[in-house]
Amino acid sequence: MSPVELTYRKTAAASGATGLELLIALYDTLAGSLRRAAEAERRNRLEQRCREVNHALMVVGLLEDWLSRGSGGTLAQQLASFYRTLRRKLIEAQSRRSPQILEQQMERVLEIRSQLQAFDFQRAPSGPEILAPAPSQSYGALPPLQSEMEHLSWSA
Repeated sequence: MSPVELTYRKTAAASGATGLELLIALYDTLAGSLRRAAEAERRNRLEQRCREVNHALMVVGLLEDWLSRGSGGTLAQQLASFYRTLRRKLIEAQSRRSPQILEQQMERVLEIRSQLQAFDFQRAPSGPEILAPAPSQSYGALPPLQSEMEHLSWSA
């Protein structure tokens, strides 16, 4: 298990996230890295751009790895093609020093993310769970314990 995967799994476990919620979080992370890389390119901060693109490539690798563990199918083939294209475009963006290519890829990532989120909402329950109100108690109105009453008696 890679350090990136371990970090995301720990985060998911701590927050109780489902697999789909974790996938959405990975897409958020990927989009954030691409946005920061484009901004770094615009500001001529090449070291930061390289760090952000490298992180994005690690996340893409993680997504590809999870995809290869799955059952396959049409969706898996489409995502595999998307990840290959994304990887090529990230390398092209670095060689051409193009923040526009990075932003275009960020938009594609966010499109897929929104589709995943729509799917997650379809699976969610139709409304919030309504709980019965808790029994009301006024703590000031509780009678004191017998032992407390013995210690409280005094005279003036």
